[in-house]
Amino acid sequence: MTSVRTLLSDEALALQTQSGSMEAFEGLVLRYEQRIYSFVSQSCRNSADAAEITQETFVKAYQAIGKFDPTRTFAPWLFTIARRKCIDHFRALKDFPSQHSTLDTHDSSASPPESFDSNDPAELLAQHDERQHLWDVARRILSKAQFDALWLHYVEDMSVAETARVLRRPQTYIKVLLFRARQALAAKLKPTRAAPDLSPETMPHAYELPVR
Repeated sequence: MTSVRTLLSDEALALQTQSGSMEAFEGLVLRYEQRIYSFVSQSCRNSADAAEITQETFVKAYQAIGKFDPTRTFAPWLFTIARRKCIDHFRALKDFPSQHSTLDTHDSSASPPESFDSNDPAELLAQHDERQHLWDVARRILSKAQFDALWLHYVEDMSVAETARVLRRPQTYIKVLLFRARQALAAKLKPTRAAPDLSPETMPHAYELPVR
């Protein structure tokens, strides 16, 4: 991988991949392999499944790269493939958790707040003395749709619009998911005593608030 290519945008690398450059595709794999693995592993019971779904994601991405529009952002396109591969994998095993279904249809008509929310993850993390377990708690108490929205928005730093593209839902629906997820975490992580602030390394992108 040349130093010039490492400075190219994801979209430029995708465009080069469309022209037949395997080196460009390898660059995309290097950039996203760990991120995709981290995302899919939240739905998997073991690392072997996560690794398999990650591999399937990149195989499918390479096969479908001709359909990617380089005028759009690459990350949501790739994470959409990863999410579909997760769903396909667990459907094939007849093991997709029923509690991870999307919210009821009435959720999409709710009116989410646009202002700063004291129940957002940054505030919760700054107060909660077991902050390293936040995502374990989130995985346990949130629906699959809520968890994925929270992860994509706060860990992957995707906008509401990009998150909506990955989850294939309207932006208003995504705002509802994020709001209800934050409310659920707030109720579960009600602090009993103060705790020191988190470092960005402990919780990547958790401070990118409020929902945008």
